[in-house]
Amino acid sequence: MRCLRYILLVLISLLPFAGMCKESGQGGVDVRSIIFEHVKDSYEWHITAIGDNHISIPLPIIVYSSRTGWECFSSSVFHHQEEYKGFRISTSGDNEGKIVELDSFGNEVRPVLDLSLTKTVVSVFIYSIMLVLIVLYVARWYRRHRIEDGAPKGFVGVMEMLITMVLDDIIKPNVGKNYLKFAPYLLTVFFFIFLSNIMGLLPIFPGGANVTGNIAVTLALALCTFIAVNVFGNKEYYKELFWPDVPSWLKVPVPLMPFIELFGVIVKPFALTIRLFANILAGHTVVLAIVCIIFITMEVDTRIGGAMTFVSVLFTIFMNCLELLVAFIQAFVFTMLSSVFIGLSQPEHKAKKH
Repeated sequence: MRCLRYILLVLISLLPFAGMCKESGQGGVDVRSIIFEHVKDSYEWHITAIGDNHISIPLPIIVYSSRTGWECFSSSVFHHQEEYKGFRISTSGDNEGKIVELDSFGNEVRPVLDLSLTKTVVSVFIYSIMLVLIVLYVARWYRRHRIEDGAPKGFVGVMEMLITMVLDDIIKPNVGKNYLKFAPYLLTVFFFIFLSNIMGLLPIFPGGANVTGNIAVTLALALCTFIAVNVFGNKEYYKELFWPDVPSWLKVPVPLMPFIELFGVIVKPFALTIRLFANILAGHTVVLAIVCIIFITMEVDTRIGGAMTFVSVLFTIFMNCLELLVAFIQAFVFTMLSSVFIGLSQPEHKAKKH
């Protein structure tokens, strides 16, 4: 029964693709545009397409232009006209899919400041609120129950298991004796990434957003770890950074080792950024590409398309199950690497050798 419900969920997720493929007409299925339409950010939240009718939620556009100053309007204005107050959504070039305006030479340029609530931004707000509600619900259960009542069951029991696992298997061993100082941040990072990954696999609102597959989001998370590492690093950390325990000729007159250490400090957040972004984006792309096989083969022959529909749905279910595992693994790996980097910034004082 659960398998049938999951198959139905997958079939529901195919509705937007069917609408897109119908619009392609004689041009065939544009797999590239379908995939990029679902993984990139946008100024509206597309829900589905029923025939020629597209159901979407318009989002507010907030920009500051050097020409007109602050402007705030809904993205729905672009459904009725191509340009509004000199602004438009670019359809080509480096700014494709972003709001632009025309300069005095007629070239498309980005506004001075773009604070629009895009699909990714709204998703981050929604998932953050969901995470806060989950934490408050679990905390409420513990306030109403005593230790003598026994271990929690159901959802609260799963949350306790995950929190205990992250705390005992990731944070404590890697951070060290100061683990309680960084536990709230690391637990928040783990559950935010895990929740965002899970919600990104759901084909229905408010799921389907490619939050952790957006490099801006992963960069922001990595910068938080970077700040935690370098702001709360102790004296031994900075001593090892600028004056490591190596032969003097590696430090003066050419500061070779300090340069390598500083380079490592800069590289770490980029490694966290690319690792999470690339894995999640690749997973979404593969799932979408497998789904597109249905519509490609349908254009060739309906009999082949019917057979490939069955195969594609099976592969899609398999990939989604694999993505569930990847959702957990990527949250685990990001938290583990952050814990390791924070732990390396908290080295204990080394006793002098006699």
